[in-house]
Amino acid sequence: MHRVDGEELVKTFAEEMEEMLGRKVESVKRLAEAAEDADLYHPFNDTLEFDYYNSLVINTLDEDGNPVELGGEFSLEENEHFNSLPVNTQMSDIQVPTNVFNKDPGILNGVYMSEALNDVFVDNFQQDPTLTWQYFGSSTGFLRLYPGIKWTPDDNGVVTFDCRNRNWYIQAATSPKDVVIVVDVSGSMKGLRLTIAKHTINTILDTLGENDFVNIIAVRVFTYLIGREMTFADNVKWIACNNKEPFT
Repeated sequence: MHRVDGEELVKTFAEEMEEMLGRKVESVKRLAEAAEDADLYHPFNDTLEFDYYNSLVINTLDEDGNPVELGGEFSLEENEHFNSLPVNTQMSDIQVPTNVFNKDPGILNGVYMSEALNDVFVDNFQQDPTLTWQYFGSSTGFLRLYPGIKWTPDDNGVVTFDCRNRNWYIQAATSPKDVVIVVDVSGSMKGLRLTIAKHTINTILDTLGENDFVNIIAVRVFTYLIGREMTFADNVKWIACNNKEPFT
């Protein structure tokens, strides 16, 4: 048994935490500066042709034994620091959702421009071995991921992950928002219409972060016929009343 100076212990712990977090902040700053410089000096090219390592198809061969498009040989080794996953600590690779065309000019230009980040990823990891994953998310939909990995799709072979829907991307790309969603839940919205409305609302909610405020208001819109005694359809008029009693 020995006495411990609690105040000194807390002070030492705080200094170590500050130093550790400081290294992380410096890593992010280096990436941000490199990305800004790379984008500044890269003129957009509509006809750019550029092959890159697509994490979904790396090390994949076609029926003739040749690498598929964007799926060249990419060295992977298990690494305990990354949960024993097979990774490449010397290179990053690219993840693209299935609903985004991986050879779109916006994708190709962004991937080409962000190649400059690969050396920064490696240098950050060498300077601070406690770092784990490093990312660069693009507004066009691709994610540059370090260390490079083999991306696994879902059971249907679809990649639904989109970095633009992740909280860390949303919070960095937008400011806090106040959102009110008004949804019609009247009888006319039954079935597929209501299903589509719910899916739309869920998609909107997925784009919100912890700093956003949201409220959902369900309204019923009733439609009534005026002129029931009239015979000709041309003389029939309709009105929409919000939460009113039946018109007589």
